[in-house]
Amino acid sequence: MKYTLIILSLILIATSPLIAAKKNQLTLTGSTTVLPIAQAAAEAFMDKYDVNVSVRGGGSGVGVAALMNKTVDIANSSRPMKAKEITIAKSSGVNPTAYAIANDGITIVVNTKNTVKNLTIKDLKGIYTGKITNWNQIGGLNMPITVISRDVSSGTFEVFNEKVLSGSKVIDSAMMLASNNAVASTVGDTPGAIGYIGLGYVTEKTKIVNVENCIPSIQTIKSGEYKLSRKLYMYTNGPAKGNTAGYLNFIFSPEGQKIVEEQGFISVK
Repeated sequence: MKYTLIILSLILIATSPLIAAKKNQLTLTGSTTVLPIAQAAAEAFMDKYDVNVSVRGGGSGVGVAALMNKTVDIANSSRPMKAKEITIAKSSGVNPTAYAIANDGITIVVNTKNTVKNLTIKDLKGIYTGKITNWNQIGGLNMPITVISRDVSSGTFEVFNEKVLSGSKVIDSAMMLASNNAVASTVGDTPGAIGYIGLGYVTEKTKIVNVENCIPSIQTIKSGEYKLSRKLYMYTNGPAKGNTAGYLNFIFSPEGQKIVEEQGFISVK
């Protein structure tokens, strides 16, 4: 009996750091648009607190699925959860709770050599459904259009699909890419390309195109004047508690919202 108690004590001592580590572990998965905010905030948060924060991408759909499966603390999403997703989640005992952590505008980008400066929603729909195939059809150079899109697991794709395509199918020849970085890079390397990305992913290698004569900016996105404005979300299972609440409170703090702006997005404050 004595040896049994000693063995049990040793097991408890040996496993206690693991138990503590689990309590101080925070995992986030999902949107590649939210990814730079989540990563930068995680680094700053870990500098202040004894919490290990792990951040992964994969797309909004991946994050939402992980939340529904209870395998993640926070799901990053660049779109609101769908009603059917919320219904399925609740049937599994998950209560999705949304936190809008930043403002964004889906930004239309073309190669820097492209002369087109403005497109309408109708133009964009025509391009992405294959009705417009050459830039000279909309006032540009005589150059075939290379259509670049996000893949279907992307929240950015979902919002673009809703606001621009109205549910119409993207042309079969479109390149469906898995991240904002991939879209920006491909557009930058392809003279006839067009793509759409989160505002924070715009680089000098791409050129922003106005939408309905409106450029994405702090004023036009916050007011909703820019037609492709949206919010970026973090979802938790029920109201955030413990380390999850601490991390979200940090993001909403002045320091956290400064990080949002440093990553090229717009504060919700």
